[in-house]
Amino acid sequence: MTTEPVLTEAHRLPEKRSLRMVWSDGFSAELGYETLRGYCPCAGCQGHWAEEVQYRAPEVGVEALTIEPVGNYAISIQWSDGHATGIYRFEFLRQLCTPGSSLEEALP
Repeated sequence: MTTEPVLTEAHRLPEKRSLRMVWSDGFSAELGYETLRGYCPCAGCQGHWAEEVQYRAPEVGVEALTIEPVGNYAISIQWSDGHATGIYRFEFLRQLCTPGSSLEEALP
């Protein structure tokens, strides 16, 4: 049985306007706030029937105000533009950070 790596750390880096993430297998990466906000997976941003998350550029520059765990599978980010309904699953975040993934190729 193979266990998927889980996110063990998520730190805001305001001076770099990015989020630093570390997984249980030692993999680490940083993603910019605009990238994370643009890939918000919530239904309000992606539509209720979206099969694949699409990048939607934020209308204004954003800051991550808070990061909260959602169970043992995701995080929620409160953005400075008032948005806070996206649940970022660990697998989705890892896909965004992995070179060669279909989402990574589409990063702005």
